Amino acid sequence: MTTICVDVMGADKEPEVLLEGVTRALEKDPDLCVLLAGSADVVEPYCASHERARALVTTEVIGMAEHPASAVRQKKDASIVRAAAAVRAGEAEGLFSAGSTGAVLTAATFGVGRIKGVKRPALSLPFPGLGSHKTIFLDMGANADVKPEVMVQFAHMGRAFAEVALGVSDARVGLLCNGSEDTKGSEMALAYHEALANGSCGFAGNAEGTDVLGDRFDVIVCDGFTGNVCLKTVEGTGKFVLSRVKAAMKGSLGAKLGAALLAGPLKAMAGELSGAEYGGAILLGLRAPVVKGHGATSAEAVCAGTLSCAAYARANLCEKIAQACEIAG
Repeated sequence: MTTICVDVMGADKEPEVLLEGVTRALEKDPDLCVLLAGSADVVEPYCASHERARALVTTEVIGMAEHPASAVRQKKDASIVRAAAAVRAGEAEGLFSAGSTGAVLTAATFGVGRIKGVKRPALSLPFPGLGSHKTIFLDMGANADVKPEVMVQFAHMGRAFAEVALGVSDARVGLLCNGSEDTKGSEMALAYHEALANGSCGFAGNAEGTDVLGDRFDVIVCDGFTGNVCLKTVEGTGKFVLSRVKAAMKGSLGAKLGAALLAGPLKAMAGELSGAEYGGAILLGLRAPVVKGHGATSAEAVCAGTLSCAAYARANLCEKIAQACEIAG
């Protein structure tokens, strides 16, 4: 059995939405157990009626608008803080939360703990590409500024993730930049390029913005500021396309028929772009898998995130990252 701790508090949606996602995950995976962190009136009745669910009763919640570091320090009994501590104590092998990104990052980094030698954890997600190709993308917002040696670690962590999530054993790494030429980019980008080229990390050159959803690279690395802007642009593009299709459905009969035929595939595409297939982004570099779902999550995404977290734990992702960083270090 694999136990995943699920923080059912702190998301934009009601806890019932997360519990519905947990129910679906339990139905799909007979070898899954869950440890539910949340208030007694939410988790205890659920666990009483579900055989593979245990309650981790907490009395505090960190809201989306609270300052992450301060809230994690002050609210010792918050669901995400207790959930991270439970993973570190060995009560669960992974953690899923759709709470505040800052709170999840802070609580997980200090609660679950970093892998020895890892300087900065990074948020990562597989992006869809041309054909059936997928590209591991990091960092998506955990670190606005990183040093060149940290970027090399991102490359090694991304390659380990590509092996587990995509089955790619010798991943090609690209650095997100404003041109494919080695001489392109800011002074910091040039420093990243030099470090990656000498980092024995499968570096294959600079990646342009068009490569993010392409097929030239298996892993694309960048700082968290750039990565988050890129992520939100991709998500916004998906929403824009869907909005135009919905608008077309209000036009002529021909437009309505055409839009209706495209609606399903385009909705699936938007789901791919948002990471719904995996339930959220994983925080690489910690001692256990931590998956961060979108605050405005859905039961489907919670189910996917919980199952993804269990899959990463079973595949020994964190051990493979530790080995990659040890070899590189």
